[in-house]
Amino acid sequence: MNLRDLQYLVALAEHRHFGRAAEASFVSQPTLSTQIKKLEDELGVALVERTPRKVLLTDTGREIARRARDVLSEVDEIKAIAQRTRDPESGTIRLGIFPTLGPYLLPHVVPHLRTRFPRLELLLREEKTEQIIRLIREGALDAGILALPVHEDTLHTEFLFEEPFVLAVPATHPLADRTCLRMDDLADQNLLLLEDGHCLRDQALEVCHMAGAGEKSGFRATSLETLRQMVSADVGITLLPSLAVQPPVPRSENIRLIEFEAPPPSRRIAMLWRKSSSMTPFLQSLADVIRDVPAHLLSTKGCTTGQPDGVNNVAGDSIVS
Repeated sequence: MNLRDLQYLVALAEHRHFGRAAEASFVSQPTLSTQIKKLEDELGVALVERTPRKVLLTDTGREIARRARDVLSEVDEIKAIAQRTRDPESGTIRLGIFPTLGPYLLPHVVPHLRTRFPRLELLLREEKTEQIIRLIREGALDAGILALPVHEDTLHTEFLFEEPFVLAVPATHPLADRTCLRMDDLADQNLLLLEDGHCLRDQALEVCHMAGAGEKSGFRATSLETLRQMVSADVGITLLPSLAVQPPVPRSENIRLIEFEAPPPSRRIAMLWRKSSSMTPFLQSLADVIRDVPAHLLSTKGCTTGQPDGVNNVAGDSIVS
């Protein structure tokens, strides 16, 4: 038994297909199949059920694949310890981030990360929250940037910042001329929301619950940009995180963005990694750089009801504040 054989088994467990597992492992399909059979012969048990349409792991195969992930993760930790000892700010960091934050946060922080850690190779992976947590736990990611709360005892949570929401409405909507909103102004409104699996959907539903609002039936978006386009097309209204309305986000002519009375609804963003990680000191330094996102990108002016009218442009959208 060797580490490469364990890598092949883990790849097969993830892809459930010899061809795709071989491609992910950068070997030919016959090579991967032969090595899996060799591993079965060495252990004296069947690891894989081979069917014409797909590959299934036996119960024993699944358990061994799970333990193989732990072994490979520990090997990566050994390599990381040696690398960090030689040069704490070089090497590779595998960072997960969820889709409704990544495109809007990364343009503001990646240049600073490159300046602060010029020898660092940053590998970014965009996934939904549950997938990122699983990949961190299994060692496939070193850390992740997620919205709180995250209930996972094996992970360290490093708070980064709080991101307020604004309400996005079409220019013709009755709320479009409002200078400021209270939460109860959303009562009886129906908001466009993302599909299941996006943490922003859960956050928006929580705001709806507090405000007495509901979800617009018959539509669930697959991305934040779809929500933006639906608002622009006068289909409905939605909540947008503040980073998603800042440059370099393109202009949306038919959208009005309205701030909430302080304190506005918001989401809390944190960086998480395994408590056992040998990279903890470096990941703390990485989190410090990400936390230093320019304050104006995350602030609303704390509008109050009755404040004089004013209009400011953010990413080309009209934002009433």
